[in-house]
Amino acid sequence: MNFAEDIAISPVQNENYEVESHSDSSTESDTSSIVKLGDHRDGGNIPENEFTARISQGTSEIKGNSEEMEAKGKRDDSAPVKTRKKKKRLLSICTTNCKYDVVRRVAAVYGMREVTEDSAWNLYWTDLSISIERAKDMKRFQKVNHFPGMTEICRKDLLARNLNRMLRMFPKDYNFFPKTWCLPADYGDVVAYARTRRSKTFIIKPDTGCQGRGIYLTKSLKEVKPYERMICQVYLAKPFLLDGYKFDLRVYTLITSCDPLRIYVYNDGLARFATSRYKEPTSYNTSNVFMHLTNYAVNKHSRLYVIDEEVGSKRKISTLNKTLQSEGVDVDELWRKIDEVVVKTILAAYPILKHSYHTCFSTHDLTYACFEILGFDILIDSKLKPYLLEVNHSPSFHTDAQLDKDIKESLLMDTFNMLNLHHYDKRKIIEEDRKRVRDRLLQGINGKDLSVNDTVGPSKVEEKSLQEHHKWEEEHMGNYRRIYPCKDDEKYNAFFKQSSTSMFQDTAASRAREEASKLQREEAIMRMREEESKRTAAKWDSKIETESPRGSRINSMSARNKLSSMISKKLTLAPAVKKSREHVPMADSISSFLPEIIIESEERERVASLTQRDFLIKSHGILQEIYLAMKKNGTLRPGDIKKYGMYGKLGQGSEFYPNGEASQRRQIDDQLESTHGERDQPPLGKN
Repeated sequence: MNFAEDIAISPVQNENYEVESHSDSSTESDTSSIVKLGDHRDGGNIPENEFTARISQGTSEIKGNSEEMEAKGKRDDSAPVKTRKKKKRLLSICTTNCKYDVVRRVAAVYGMREVTEDSAWNLYWTDLSISIERAKDMKRFQKVNHFPGMTEICRKDLLARNLNRMLRMFPKDYNFFPKTWCLPADYGDVVAYARTRRSKTFIIKPDTGCQGRGIYLTKSLKEVKPYERMICQVYLAKPFLLDGYKFDLRVYTLITSCDPLRIYVYNDGLARFATSRYKEPTSYNTSNVFMHLTNYAVNKHSRLYVIDEEVGSKRKISTLNKTLQSEGVDVDELWRKIDEVVVKTILAAYPILKHSYHTCFSTHDLTYACFEILGFDILIDSKLKPYLLEVNHSPSFHTDAQLDKDIKESLLMDTFNMLNLHHYDKRKIIEEDRKRVRDRLLQGINGKDLSVNDTVGPSKVEEKSLQEHHKWEEEHMGNYRRIYPCKDDEKYNAFFKQSSTSMFQDTAASRAREEASKLQREEAIMRMREEESKRTAAKWDSKIETESPRGSRINSMSARNKLSSMISKKLTLAPAVKKSREHVPMADSISSFLPEIIIESEERERVASLTQRDFLIKSHGILQEIYLAMKKNGTLRPGDIKKYGMYGKLGQGSEFYPNGEASQRRQIDDQLESTHGERDQPPLGKN
């Protein structure tokens, strides 16, 4: 190989020749470089004429190779470039607090792997409400399936408070739920209402709970205990019936963001039927839960429960719509009303929802931190008007039947698809968060003010990212339909303004009502105690008369009057009851909170037992051993030595009694024998 060929070698093939690095230098520097390389390769000096010939030959070859490489580069640029496709990273989901297997199955279909709570999960699915601590610890790429503050409409008592508040401001718009009272705070109001409308039936529910537990109907409010926390509603006695059966609708609602508010309703759901033919409530059939309650958890235990998609006790909403259309019902108008009920209910708690979200997730600028699937229970009356019964923040995803599996699996598939979890790179977001932390830490050192960049920069990125997210939702709704924002959403503007200004003003009034109801509740409890004490006194009087061996009758009337006056005096001087749920004893039980009659024989026996216990303690030298042990350990105080120093000087336990142990035992036995003979003596103060 000649010298010119050595010069033309590509830099990739031989690292000793860096021809491209000298292309911009002068000719003189190029020549010197080549000479040095030639000297190094040939190991000696080269004649001048041969050197010149090699230079000219090498230069021409270099030019030819460079032109060839340039042409090749142009051809490569015009040809399509084959890039290696990056492999998608597996998303992770935490289902530690989720009891539904269908959620795990759908997550596995989307290629998500299950991780623990301590891992850097992408999605956290829980059946419980999210705590403030967990919300504040979430990263910008993480999502959770609950909004903080959603209990404002998912707890029965808070839902009633919010809807009653909106009803006072918008009586024509918020009349879509039964008249409701929160007990015990509104006990006086519901009693006054019941006096004027004696034919009404009331349904009583616990303020928290689900699946129909603790729900019962009553025609008389005397059955309702005034100190229990319950929800009292006017029972809708004329529901819309199909084939003579009462039913309600489980409407699945998805909230993808709260600011801006975006609400979707699933086009399919569940229609749940009662298993006994409906009759208007009377005093004889109010206890028939299979007639008046439509909860699946209740009716599945009925022997009349039918499993059939067309005429069964649980049907798809799509099947129900066909049945309603066949009976001449305007289904589109009915669902328009149901959509309005859903939107207005969420708007009743919108200020708390928005405030809680921004407080917990102030750093989430690329995506929304929360979403939530709610279960709205809707009842239709005989005039085809929808009424809201309750809102479930964790609707059941059990798939006992094939019908449940079909609806709930498709619901979750469409929900996961709308979340678009693959859109954001976890590593990139984590690196951005670290950079933000470093910039803030170095802000004072470098003298830079990052407040402008933090406010202007992320806002543009956030706007673009959220627009992409909204576009994705519109293109991947599946079987969902968007009900807010909508074409005529201007009709909801007044609800936004009024709810935000009156939310906290109503709190003071609610507290005042709560305090007034608390006083009424305490007075009722004290009256019940006084009546109970009178019954207890009468019971003891009759018991003493039957057990008396002498057959002498005691003046029970004077004893009862004396005991009643004593109890009344104690009750008037007693402090107010602090607990609203304090247990009131039954008529046949003995309460330790109430005074009892002291029988003289029992009192003598008690005193004798105390004397015997004192003798046993002293005779075995227990006090002496305790004193010596404390003295040895140095735990005695000067006051203890002065008070109990006698135990250090005493010997055996017999020295406690001058008459000796035997005489002392004899005295105690005589005292016990005398008390056993006087068991049936009349009570103290009854002679």
